[in-house]
Amino acid sequence: MLKKINVRDARLGMFITEICGNWMDHPFWKKEFELDKQKDLDTLQLCGIEEVWIDTIKGLDVERHPPVAAKEENISPETVVSEKKADQHIPVQEEVQRAQKVHFKAKRTTAFMFKEARMGNALQTGEAVELVDDITQSVARHPGALLNFARLKNKDDYTYQHSVAVSALMIALGRQMGIEGDMLRSLGIAGLLHDVGKMMIPEDVLNKPGRLTDEEFEIVKTHSLLGWKILKESHDVDATVLDVCMHHHERVDGMGYPDRLSGAALTLPARMAAVCDIYDALTSDRSNRRGMPPSEAIRKMAEWQGGHLDQTVFHAFVKTVGIYPTGTLVKLKSGRLGVVADQAPKSLLTPIVKVFFSTRINEPIFPELIDLSKVPDSIASVEDPADWKLDLKTMAGI
Repeated sequence: MLKKINVRDARLGMFITEICGNWMDHPFWKKEFELDKQKDLDTLQLCGIEEVWIDTIKGLDVERHPPVAAKEENISPETVVSEKKADQHIPVQEEVQRAQKVHFKAKRTTAFMFKEARMGNALQTGEAVELVDDITQSVARHPGALLNFARLKNKDDYTYQHSVAVSALMIALGRQMGIEGDMLRSLGIAGLLHDVGKMMIPEDVLNKPGRLTDEEFEIVKTHSLLGWKILKESHDVDATVLDVCMHHHERVDGMGYPDRLSGAALTLPARMAAVCDIYDALTSDRSNRRGMPPSEAIRKMAEWQGGHLDQTVFHAFVKTVGIYPTGTLVKLKSGRLGVVADQAPKSLLTPIVKVFFSTRINEPIFPELIDLSKVPDSIASVEDPADWKLDLKTMAGI
């Protein structure tokens, strides 16, 4: 897990992933390195740099170790949420370019793995682990950047991109719920591979442009078991990944599939996957329908709490993506049009918005970041980008 620490808390055995500050302000030429020499530790603490990012999976953590949540798969969501610690993120604008590279690599790698599965070859899970580590690092720096890119999908490769998005959402949600280390990595891998069984579904059914018949829907529903069988034959796939693959379509009320699980039989990872899977499906353009705006999807999912979705997990998810998720087009009461650029730490109702157009004079205005928690303005409505002839892909680089 990535963690930003003060250099005074640095110690030998830590793995440095990034030094905060201008590269000219310190003598270290490597971006990532193990802190294994006393002279390097002394230099780090004396060169004027105040903070560094460390990876507690590859090296030591700070000495005051917090308890690691969710070591058991069936730990209660209430317990996990109560152990949430405050995160420190960099501004979203600083993460956008890195997130774009991670997203491109993730799409390419996932497509390759899934096509290998279609051909009957064993999955190389080492590639999934490396990819999930990249996603985790981006989410740790700022979740909004990668999640925003992950919402932008082409209909032709929806399954691959959906898997990348669910992986990023699982990691972001896991961090929100205080999950760390190997368990967080397992959640990311589970999100990445949860739909691998769809590679065994006939393409004319999987990508049918119209509504599925009852018979066709029954065929699609077999993807959970088919994916479980694929992963069962692969090396180094743990119980969490298998569980999520099989049970991400289960419901809290026992009306899901394939095993109609409910209550204690439905694990926390499966409950998390159900929320992440549904959110990304609702907000994505598919071959047979157009995706909802993120805020509308959140409102829709709120109606399903306690029956379809786990209430506690859903509440943590809303804190993860926001009531107005990053990338949402909004109109302010002042008449300005803008895109949600970041979440405010104190209130989900007052995000940071990048305004760029005035609906009162019907002209573009100089782009400006507005923190709605600090100005006498507020969100009047959520807008559809298509109504304003705006391209979400260009808006992702906010």
